[in-house]
Amino acid sequence: MRPKGLVLSGGPCSVYDQEAPRSDPGIFSLGIPVLGICYGAQLMVQQLGGIVEKAEKREFGRADLKIAEPMGIFADLAVQEAYQVWMSHGDRIERLPDDFVASAESAHSPCAAVRHKSQPFIGVQFHPEVAHTLIGTEILGNFLFQVCACSPSWTMRSFIDATVAAIHQQVQERRAICALSGGVDSSVAAALVDKAIGDRLTCIHVDNGLMRGGESATILKFFKENSKLNLIDVDASRYFLSRLQGVSDPEEKRKRIGRGFIEIFEQEAHKIGQVDFLVQGTLYPDVIESVSFRGAAPIKSHHNVGGLPEIMRLTLIEPLRELFKDEVRQLGQELGLPDEAIHRQPFPGPGLGIRVLGEITEERLTILRQADAIVLEEMTKSGWYRRVWQSFAVLLPIQTVGVMGDGRTYEHVIALRAVDSRDAMTADWSRLPYDILAVISNRIINEVRGVNRVVYDISSKPPATIEWE
Repeated sequence: MRPKGLVLSGGPCSVYDQEAPRSDPGIFSLGIPVLGICYGAQLMVQQLGGIVEKAEKREFGRADLKIAEPMGIFADLAVQEAYQVWMSHGDRIERLPDDFVASAESAHSPCAAVRHKSQPFIGVQFHPEVAHTLIGTEILGNFLFQVCACSPSWTMRSFIDATVAAIHQQVQERRAICALSGGVDSSVAAALVDKAIGDRLTCIHVDNGLMRGGESATILKFFKENSKLNLIDVDASRYFLSRLQGVSDPEEKRKRIGRGFIEIFEQEAHKIGQVDFLVQGTLYPDVIESVSFRGAAPIKSHHNVGGLPEIMRLTLIEPLRELFKDEVRQLGQELGLPDEAIHRQPFPGPGLGIRVLGEITEERLTILRQADAIVLEEMTKSGWYRRVWQSFAVLLPIQTVGVMGDGRTYEHVIALRAVDSRDAMTADWSRLPYDILAVISNRIINEVRGVNRVVYDISSKPPATIEWE
């Protein structure tokens, strides 16, 4: 392969776990740069003779990095200035191998970044690849273009040209259907495949009964007015709700919803005629969080990845599978999609099914729809809808004592969730103004019958996820 450099990635394991992934030590004899990230840095240190141990204080989330030397991956960055980085680890480097030095530190990691004195071996305890590491782009750019001496050739236009050609070659004169939810991912996937095969693509919007109030009608109206896509809609709400009756486990919900979508798409494909392909707006985070590696549990089974049945009649086309959300939005702009399609907040494929915690019933869905409508209305009215990555309501599976008028109540709890992110791999809770939170809380308690308490989720990802289930 003759690589210009290697990256040893982060991961959920400890280097001392029996099933932890190992790299061939021979990579350090190839004479090429190696960058270890988090677990990768710890593995590099251990393989080259250093010591990694459990940290007394774990680091998850935001941390301040102080750089000791402005060279290599830290070229052109100020020494000793505190830079925000994102940590996610329970082990730390305790003793460096021979000829290694620390090049940066944080409050709980004296070796937050390390390098070999004469070889191009570099390790960082934090994650430069996530948006919340504010100097991550500079660090990765320095590694690629200075340490590895690579040159940039990939552009969004080159991606479009290569992907359109590959889809056209794969499909040829056959037909495909596209799962069009109305979100940015499926909208961009549909536009890209339409560019490749034109009217041999039919888009299908499925109302799974877990949409927000009036959302399916709004989506259908938008695409009929703003695109020339072949679009049909299917009301499968009864079908999905019957499959979810009595199910509380979040993984089982996701898998049943995923399998349900595939069954509906295959049924609709049969009505259209001979269809061989199914287009999905799967993104790279969906893939990462749904896979299990050497005993490490997946974070969650995304309905369009881990929730798929083992046997499918349709062949998947997932043109966005190696992209992140921010890249998909750039791609949508390059394809000429309207801003309304590109800048919608993400909405999960399983819909409200993973925001109604516990069993899904019509009554609980109604409560959540009403609360969520208030959240979106107030976020839009205040100008904060476009300022955050995602904002929504969650119905908790508990009831709480309250007082309304002169009477005691025992009713539901709504949790508000608003996060800042760029790619959904990491996220921090949004510092919404108290006045906005107060209006949302007051309206929900007064207008949504059955709710007497509203709470605000102030956890980051990691260690929490954006969605509650």
